[in-house]
Amino acid sequence: MQRKQFLVGAGLGIATGALAACSTYGKDPQAAEEPAVTTTGGVAAPAAVLAKVADVPVGGGVIVEQTVLTQPTAGDFKGFSATCTHAGCTVRDVAGGTINCPCHGSRFNLDGTVANGPATRSLESKPVQLQDDLIILS
Repeated sequence: MQRKQFLVGAGLGIATGALAACSTYGKDPQAAEEPAVTTTGGVAAPAAVLAKVADVPVGGGVIVEQTVLTQPTAGDFKGFSATCTHAGCTVRDVAGGTINCPCHGSRFNLDGTVANGPATRSLESKPVQLQDDLIILS
């Protein structure tokens, strides 16, 4: 009976170690943890600060943490996934009034709609909101 208990215990120890290793696979050990989403009165609190309002130019935008932030007109901030809807590449920049993908030349308007293919679908919208002088992912 002792040998059986030892083997079961050893098997559980190995399985626990494997699960712990899998839970961190692909994560940068130096990266900061994502801020936890908390609730206050049943309303979810913002999870991440993306940029300062001053960092996003009117008629332009920036790319931060796989999110494209644009300000098509003064005070109108929009958020989108940085993944191009054509082939899944990450868009490179926001310049000349468009969001630009380096892979096949797709360009998107500052509202996320397609300006020039080969992409045929708009960028996926991400909810953003202003909190003081910050743009947060909500």
